[in-house]
Formats: sequence, C-alpha cells, structure tokens
Amino acid sequence: MSVAAGSASVGPAPEIRLGGGAVRGRWEAGVAVFRGIPYAEAPVGALRFAAPRPARAWDGVRPADAYGPPAPQVDPFGGGPSPGTTPGAGWLSGDDWLTVNVFTPTPTPGPDAGLDPAAKLPVMVWIYGGAYTIGASSRPEYDGGRLARDGRVVVVTFNYRLGAEGFAQIAGAPANRGLLDQVAALQWVRDNIAAFGGDPDQVTVFGESAGGGAVAALLAMPRASGLFRRAVAQSLPGTFFSEPLAADIAAACAGELGRAPSVADLAGVAPARLAAAGDTVTAAAAKRAGRWGQPALRSIVFAPVVDGDVLPDTPWRAVAGGSARDVDLLAGHTRDEHRLFSVMAGELGQVTPEMAAAALAAFAPGPDGARRYRDAYPDAAPEQLYELVHADCLFRMPSLHLAEAQAAAGGRVHFYELAWNAPGMGGIFGACHGLDVPLVFGNLSSGQPAVLIGESPGPEAEAVSAAMRAAWTAFATSGGPGWPPYDLAARRTQVFDRVPAVTAYPEEASRLIWRDHSFPPLPLLGP
Repeated sequence: MSVAAGSASVGPAPEIRLGGGAVRGRWEAGVAVFRGIPYAEAPVGALRFAAPRPARAWDGVRPADAYGPPAPQVDPFGGGPSPGTTPGAGWLSGDDWLTVNVFTPTPTPGPDAGLDPAAKLPVMVWIYGGAYTIGASSRPEYDGGRLARDGRVVVVTFNYRLGAEGFAQIAGAPANRGLLDQVAALQWVRDNIAAFGGDPDQVTVFGESAGGGAVAALLAMPRASGLFRRAVAQSLPGTFFSEPLAADIAAACAGELGRAPSVADLAGVAPARLAAAGDTVTAAAAKRAGRWGQPALRSIVFAPVVDGDVLPDTPWRAVAGGSARDVDLLAGHTRDEHRLFSVMAGELGQVTPEMAAAALAAFAPGPDGARRYRDAYPDAAPEQLYELVHADCLFRMPSLHLAEAQAAAGGRVHFYELAWNAPGMGGIFGACHGLDVPLVFGNLSSGQPAVLIGESPGPEAEAVSAAMRAAWTAFATSGGPGWPPYDLAARRTQVFDRVPAVTAYPEEASRLIWRDHSFPPLPLLGP
C-alpha cells in the first residue's frame, strides 16, 4: 500500500494502492476524494440478477475522479429511463452500477497536508433513499466532503441495484439483491478502508427513507453481522413485503413485457426497459389496491422482501429478538414527514373530509384506528388527520418502533425528531421528509436542498445543520450523539429546532395509537 501526499490545491493527486489495484483521486478543499471505484463486478450478462461478485483486479493506476453510473431507473421528473452512460474516462462502462466513493480528510490543513493511512478515523457509510426505485450517490446533496472535513470522519457513499434489478422477486435469482449489494459494499469497506485512513472496526452505516429501511434490514441480516458497529436509521419506512406480495408484483412487471418473472425470461430484457415496466406498474398501482393493499395506495411496488434467507424476518421482530443488541443505534424522523408528498401531489390545502376518512380507513392501525385518531386529535382538521396518519404509518411509527425494539432487547439506542421548519417556498414544507439529509451532510444550497431551504441558507439553517452534523459524527466516533439514550420509561428524545431540546417523545398521542402494532410483512390480499 502506498499513499502519495499532496495539498488541497497544488501537488500530486492522491494515490492509494488497494488489494485490487491502485486508484488516483483528487483534492477538494482539504479532502481527498475518490469516486467510481468498483466494489463488485457489473451485474449484467451472466451476472444479471445474481448476487454481487467482488470486482476484478486491474493493472496500472485507475482514475477515481468521476462517479460511476447509477443503476437503471426512471427519472421521477419525466426524463424517461436512465441511459446508463458513464461519466468516467475509459475505466468505467455504463454497466458499472456497483461503485463506491470515498471522502477522507487530511490529518492537518495546509500546503503540506497528505493522507495518513494510520489515522484510523471513524467511517460513515451512506445508503441513499428513493423508494427502493430511484437514487444515485452522485446527487450533490450526498457529497461527503463537508461532513468528512468538519467531523474528522471518512465518508463512503455507493450505488446499489434498484427497482426490479434489485428487489423484484424473480425465480432463479436471490431475493433482495439490492441489500446484497449493500453487504458487498460494506465488505469492501472492511477490506479496504484502512488504506484511506479509516478504521474498519469503527464503521457506522446511515441512511434515510429507503436508505433507512435498508439500514434496518441490515440490522436483521445475518450476512451483515459484524460489518458495522453503529447504525443510523433516518425516517425508516414500514414497507417490507411478504414473498407472495413481492412475487405478484414481479409478475405484473414482467407481464408488461410479455414475460414471466424468471431469470430465464428477463435476462435478455434491456435494463432500461425493465425499469420502464416497473414504472408503468407503479403508475397504475392504485388499481390493484384490493390485491396489494397499502403499497398500491402509495404506489410502492419495490421493497425488501422477508424471504427467510437473505432477510429472515422484519427488522422490528429481529431487533426485538436481539439481532442488533451489540450495535449502537440512532433513529428518528421529521415532524411533518408527509408534507413533502402533499406539496408534490398538489394536495396542500385541498384535503377534503372524504380524503381524510379514506386515509384513516386505509392506514390507521386496527379496526378502530380511525376512531382513535379522531379521539386523540379532536381539534384536527381533515388535512391534519390526513397528514398525521400517513406520516405515522409510513415513517414516524416504524422509526419509533425500531428504537423501542432495540431498547426492549437491551441494546443502546438514541432517538431524535427534526422539528425545524424548512424556510423554502414560504415555509410550506414544514419539517418535511428528506429535510434531514442536507442538514446532516451540510450541503444546503444545491439540488433539492435549495428548494427546501432556499438559495441562500441563513444562520438558522447553518446552526441546525451544525448541530446535526456534530451529533452524527459524535455518534460515529463514540456511540453517543450528545443526549441520553432512549428507554421505555422516560422516552428521552432530542428535538432539533431553532432552540434544540431534550424532551419526552413529542408525538405521544400517535405513539399510543400505534403501540400494539407490529409492522408485519405486508401480505397479498386477493386471489
């Protein structure tokens, strides 16, 4: 292993020799950045729908200055399927979806700064969200430079298979291929991160939305045991599929192409076509609500599958049984989880009593869930009830229940709620889903964060971001984010707001409504 020193602005680019070969990155504001390093072979051809295989070694020095292409997906803003073209310079192909990026800080600032492979810095591995269907580590809000530099941690981001490629139940293929990709990325971190100055024994995996669901799944997966010491689950969704439901959805996706949901029938279908077929099924999912239930009503057609092998059980049951007792856990959610979706759907200010009643009937727990919401929130208008039940079912209660499962099993867990109102577009977003991501990374003015926070983040946004970054990096360093652990008596929760505070869990009324719900695998309802 060798490391070439250089400054943030002049001098040679940083080079590192790994087990598979040498890579050359670049200096960016005091951080050595390496992009597009393969952690597994391209999952195409004979490897289509297979478990990931370690990347092959290479000769020479591989440029690691461009992100690898994301897994095939449909552009949510109407751009059609991703073309899969590469931004690289000859070393990456459009099929190299499985790549990692590493952001590692220099030991000291200044013109003589260089990498220190003996630094043994804490490592934070990010898993992006996107409903298990869209996402890429190249999004500007996931740039790990500021988090690495300010927090003195090594940040790793990576791509994994999405949609049908990663999560469809396909005969002849292992289930949960997207999760298996994540395990493979963590194995790459274990085997290689020391060369970047990271400590393989101090790895924290963190993710939001579907990324938070992936973190929770990893806590339940025997294959992931020992690959990380700490975990952060941000806005964990409650959607985990049973095998019959997943198989039925996969059959619908394959049917759009006139195929059966098997490796033999789908291996020859172009990945972009398969992604488009999944998008077609997603767009019409509500018509299958009588068969698919809640996922159809929310247009969720891909999620981790409780298959008894890769994922033996739901995260809540597995964690309650002690699967993560030795893993420090940080979990939490935003206050207004559903507001972003209300704005995107044009529903804000348009929710009728009938819409609220239908949402309560579909998403409140148990046969008397709707009544319990109305009793617990007697002064709530239809729109508030509509947003509350969606927020609770989709993200808030799954996140809380994971923390309570960990506490009940005797594991260490800390809990938080983000209550700071996003100022973008006149403040219509509130403390919405996804607001925590730019705050944790410190990337406040590019991409989606610019919409939520505004083009020019003010001192309030910077202060909340600084507090969250400090908490996340402190947790990655020591297991303590700066407030007491959550327990089943006091339920102490850190509330991030313009004036932060530690209080009893602030959403007590919803907690009581959901306290007996178990978040089982979602079933196939109809014949």
